[in-house]
Amino acid sequence: MISKYRTLFNESFSLKKYQDLQDDIASDFNYVPTFRMAETPFFISKDLKQQLIEGCNDVIQFIQKDNFKELTNKSLELNTKVPNEDAHTTFLAIDFGICEENGETIPKLIEVQGFPTLYNYQSNLYSKFKNQYPFLEELTPFFNGITSDEYVSILSEVICDNLPKENVILLEIEPEKQNTRIDFLYCSKDIGIPTICVTNIIKKGNQLFYKNEKDEEVLVKRIYNRVIFDELELRTDLKLNFSFSDNLDVEWAGHPNWFFRISKFILPFLKGKYFIETTLLSELKEIPEDLENYVLKPLFSFSGSGVIFNIQKGDIEAVKQKDLYILQKKVHYIPIVQSPHGKVKVEVRLLCVWKKNDVAPTLLCNLVRLSRGEMIGVKFNKDKDWVGGSIGLFER
Repeated sequence: MISKYRTLFNESFSLKKYQDLQDDIASDFNYVPTFRMAETPFFISKDLKQQLIEGCNDVIQFIQKDNFKELTNKSLELNTKVPNEDAHTTFLAIDFGICEENGETIPKLIEVQGFPTLYNYQSNLYSKFKNQYPFLEELTPFFNGITSDEYVSILSEVICDNLPKENVILLEIEPEKQNTRIDFLYCSKDIGIPTICVTNIIKKGNQLFYKNEKDEEVLVKRIYNRVIFDELELRTDLKLNFSFSDNLDVEWAGHPNWFFRISKFILPFLKGKYFIETTLLSELKEIPEDLENYVLKPLFSFSGSGVIFNIQKGDIEAVKQKDLYILQKKVHYIPIVQSPHGKVKVEVRLLCVWKKNDVAPTLLCNLVRLSRGEMIGVKFNKDKDWVGGSIGLFER
């Protein structure tokens, strides 16, 4: 989208630099990420950046509505409800596909999540790209003029809320096996908090503890939650000493209820030029004749699981819990990133945090996924090049 930097990058690119980029990341922890890293950043023009910000603000305005909790209470009835919910989400990730509509390039909201994502990895990925391509120093992945150091400082404040680092934990299911492990490692390095598996939590009364490297029990005062409940429910082999539904004496950096409230559940409510026609299946009056123009999605799935692209009438009729699925109009992603072998589709995820006493979220950074197939995401089209996880860069 910024032709100057696209040309400069492509002329500078080599397979050796791409390998060096991956090796640079792997060298930090002697660990190679399990998802595919894309060869290139996405260079975002000023016009597209402004559109992304407008779309993001439209989502935020809806989430700020006085009756937002009332509108989304049903999402908790359909899932595990966790006590002591806070006033608003801590994290907000807003996904836009870069699409074409009436011959114009426009971002379209694909998904929104009240849940953390690769916040720490992204800032480090930017640094690694600059190591290979020094001219990228002229660009930034951050909003509002913040620096890399300021970004980490804000993230630390949001995650730890000024509590001692040893009393704040990143909580996950078998974190060493997760695709997002690289983010956990950077979080421990940059923020200074330990990563703990749900099975290693000790409960005493309504308090939680974990054992540190000295085998000492340490009180957990705040949880940076990375546990996805649908994964937890599938892991019947795990033995937990506590339940998320317990009334616990603990703060949440990302209260689990917001994963459900701010999800595909709110897409049918959103109207405007950056939003896609979306209908809750239980409210569908009749099945459209042109199903080839729609996608069927579970409300609370993660990483694209359960999505049906080529829908048949029987797929809709077979859904038993129709209040857990949406029917969404397909959008036309525009192949926009020029690679050595054709153009590539893009999705941009805007990363926001919402400090405890702020009236609105703060837009901080972004994550980009490149794809040559129908599904956008690091799990898909692994056998192709110039696809996978990356970052968007703006002119300063």
